[in-house]
Amino acid sequence: MFQSITTNKYKTALIVFLVFAFLIVIIYFVAYFSGLGAYAIPIAVVFSIATSFISYYYSDRIILSMSHARPADKKEDRQVRDAMEGLCIAAGLPMPRVYIMDEKSANAFATGRDPWNAVVCVTTGLLEKLDYYELEAVLAHELAHIGNRDILLSTVVSVMVGIIVMLSDIMRRFLFFGGRGRGGGRGVAGKAHPALMIIGLIFIILAPIAGMIMKMALSRNREYLADATAVQFTRNPAGLEGALKKLSQQTDPVEYATNATSNMYIVNPFETNSFEAGQMFSGLFSTHPPIGKRIRAIKNLK
Repeated sequence: MFQSITTNKYKTALIVFLVFAFLIVIIYFVAYFSGLGAYAIPIAVVFSIATSFISYYYSDRIILSMSHARPADKKEDRQVRDAMEGLCIAAGLPMPRVYIMDEKSANAFATGRDPWNAVVCVTTGLLEKLDYYELEAVLAHELAHIGNRDILLSTVVSVMVGIIVMLSDIMRRFLFFGGRGRGGGRGVAGKAHPALMIIGLIFIILAPIAGMIMKMALSRNREYLADATAVQFTRNPAGLEGALKKLSQQTDPVEYATNATSNMYIVNPFETNSFEAGQMFSGLFSTHPPIGKRIRAIKNLK
């Protein structure tokens, strides 16, 4: 487990670098096809650095704002706060800020840049549908993401991948509609070298695919590790097993979840989370492993 945490740190640095490089290329083409010419490279570098800075320091606020989450009330949400405090003592981790999403779907996620600036967010549906030990297990799973240093990568990549997809859509408009130059004539996109047009088209196609693959690579293995760490924190595998089974039976999607943030949740916030992989290709392109496989992995820890 500790070796996996160390590996996560190296993978985090590598993946953030790759996303940063991809972002520079996307911004360069957007700037170039918008008619900025020689200024495209410095604009791409400056914009990418600024985006990375904002993603690092403010991504948790961005995610919470997108999720319409509110801070947990000390009185009304006392149970979830007390359970989190107990887990933090057992895990030797600082107490994260606890937020609540008013959602009937049962789900949860963690965000932040490090254990000292972390947030755990749960839905009201989770509080209503799970018993205390199941709730504790879900909180332990999210706390495990914090302890395993998963949250920085998941949060930053969620924000940066969202920006990349948005920029690729802008670039698609420049390529296919040509843009407008000064005086209303055809813009640079309509006069660009064919090789640049082809490269730009390739990046338009690759951006959403790369984002999906990135999120899949981030989420799947780390969910297994977080499950194992949660069991270590609670010493109660049955709690997490029971929680996952209940989560696999719900059909309500998380209203405020987005494609950029879906990998952060304990289970897929959009789809019905089937217990088994079942049909051919089921779960093949999902950011989360099948719940049945996760439960079997938990049983193997006993």
